[in-house]
Amino acid sequence: MNRVGRAAKIPSHRWGKWVILVLWIGALAFLAPLATKLSEVENNRPESWLPGTAESTRVLAAVQEFRSGDQIPAIVVYEKPGGLTPADLTLIAGNAHQLTTIDGVAGATGPFTSGERPPQAAEVVVPVSVGTQGFNKLAGIVDDIRTTAAQGVSGISVHVTGPGGNNADSSRAFAGIDSALLFAALGVVIVMLLITYRSPILWVFPVLSVGAALMASEGVIYLFAKYAGLTVNGQSAGILTVLVFGAGTDYALLLVARYREELRRHFDRHEAMAFALHRAGPAVWASAATVIAGMLCLMLAELNSTAGLGPVGAIGIGVGLLAMVTLLPALLVIFGRWVFWPVKPDFGSAEGTRTGLWARVGRRIDRAPRVTWVVTSLVLVVLALGTLTLRADGLSNAGTYTNVPDSVVGEQVLARHFPAGAGQPIQIVSNSAQAGQVRAAAATVPGVSSVSTPVVRDGAAYIEAITRDAPDSGTASATLQQVRDAVHGVPGADAIAGGPSAVRLDTRAASTADRDLIIPIVLTVVFLILVVLLRALLAPVLLIATVVLSFFSTLGISAFFFNHVFGFEGADPSFPLYVFVFLVALGIDYNIFLMTRIREEAGQQGTRQGALAGLAATGGVITSAGLVLAGTFAVLGTLPLTFLAEVGFAVAIGVLIDTIVVRAILVTALTLDIGRWIWWPSRLMRLRDPEPQAGRARTTPRREEHHP
Repeated sequence: MNRVGRAAKIPSHRWGKWVILVLWIGALAFLAPLATKLSEVENNRPESWLPGTAESTRVLAAVQEFRSGDQIPAIVVYEKPGGLTPADLTLIAGNAHQLTTIDGVAGATGPFTSGERPPQAAEVVVPVSVGTQGFNKLAGIVDDIRTTAAQGVSGISVHVTGPGGNNADSSRAFAGIDSALLFAALGVVIVMLLITYRSPILWVFPVLSVGAALMASEGVIYLFAKYAGLTVNGQSAGILTVLVFGAGTDYALLLVARYREELRRHFDRHEAMAFALHRAGPAVWASAATVIAGMLCLMLAELNSTAGLGPVGAIGIGVGLLAMVTLLPALLVIFGRWVFWPVKPDFGSAEGTRTGLWARVGRRIDRAPRVTWVVTSLVLVVLALGTLTLRADGLSNAGTYTNVPDSVVGEQVLARHFPAGAGQPIQIVSNSAQAGQVRAAAATVPGVSSVSTPVVRDGAAYIEAITRDAPDSGTASATLQQVRDAVHGVPGADAIAGGPSAVRLDTRAASTADRDLIIPIVLTVVFLILVVLLRALLAPVLLIATVVLSFFSTLGISAFFFNHVFGFEGADPSFPLYVFVFLVALGIDYNIFLMTRIREEAGQQGTRQGALAGLAATGGVITSAGLVLAGTFAVLGTLPLTFLAEVGFAVAIGVLIDTIVVRAILVTALTLDIGRWIWWPSRLMRLRDPEPQAGRARTTPRREEHHP
């Protein structure tokens, strides 16, 4: 074992394995209780998602000065097709008074009736007091409001909408996201491991290890959120579960597959694990490094929700990597070969991958590698053309959900009977001295139906402008921009305009800026990691190019399904960036797994034979890893949120393309066609392929047993 690195010896050492196990038990004893408190430090307030320096974010902070406490308005809307009678309005007024008795409700104003005669709708404005933690209780408060508002009414529909209703439905959509995704991802992983290993025992150890990694990472993230100001919301916490389960299981699959190989070569299982860690370790470390680097690049984003996901994902992957290279090896060595039952890899037994499916696929590609990669690339380019039909310019409130929550129904009722922007006005804050001029400037904008009288406090003024169009429409965004131009033009007013339309506009602008900044940085970082790992320049360029092609093909396929199958109205502006980071960081893993093995084999028998042997050896495990990762991301589709459903679908499709098409066919064909020059400018490029032996078919891979 003198050629095995010291780090690889520790988890596989006869006493080191027990030290590792005790250390993990101690770490979990400390971190697991903290993991259960992660939801307590989640910040799901609107500003935790918005661009930190955007005008809409500044307005959110400024508006609090004009409210008693930290408040968010909910709107109770009543509708009666035949018209509301005086008795109905009296009952509604009485219920409005009762709303003030609800814990968290700061008051109630109304009812205000619609313009029909008799009025067919009425609304009551209900300010709800929330704090950083109280915001997470908003859904329960809104439920109480809805119940109280509907007491005694007959033949009248009652809905709660406005910012309070919308945020309550959003909070409800994220409620239980951690447990729902945990059990869904756990189920997918167990099923895939049972199919892959065909053992009723072996799957337990990767699942235990990845479960420990998830608990430990959640505990670490809790500490960062509690004491270091890390922003965690429901979305990042949910993605963390999928990321740790998917990536962690991938690393486990690669390590276990290599351990199985080494058990056939070494009688001592401790020695076999040491060599497995030594040989598979660089690929696993490099794969994790690409994901961590990609996640950390997100910290450069303007959007707080995107920037916050960066460190959360990086911590999850880092802890997952640590568990897979320490805890999992220790457990496997402790329990011995019998965990592979009923097919134990005995010392000296034959390795089945040499004659398996992927060995046959490699021989077929070897017959015409250039034709193979050219045709495959053309197919992917055609699929990528569908990207032109992707509508990633934002989602309306209704389009945000895969179902129809109560706030959306209430919003539709308001739009039928009141000015469409009545429930979510443009919010303007200015100096009190110029408040009149600011109000007059806002009133001149064609899309504004009315402007409120300024409310003055401590030298500042607050004004609301009602738009004629729904606040989540494109026309309302245009009106908002005109209002901004108008109030910004008032000398000395220091006026700023925000509100729901502003949030939509600022989010779209920030998402575009984030995409243009972060994508090139991620590509550069991943390229540098590949250069260091493969010690070449041409191979990393080709690998990056194949993953980028896979990314655009994924967007094209996703656009088709979003538009014509699922009926989504579009995609969130940050959708392309999320998919890119996940696919490049995670999709490159499979190329790393393959190319590191090809490089190892090429050093012994030349690039051509190395490519065939590498594909044969890694084909099964990489396919299994891809199916696991695709399955875990697909569970995001079980949530009622369009954005996460779209990200889950796209990443699942992209991972399958990377696994089955890009890695198995495109990269293998390119390697076979380019040959040893793919390692340019490293010394491995100078190693010529050996001549085929006489009487032996050219396409039969030759692989020698190697016993260090």
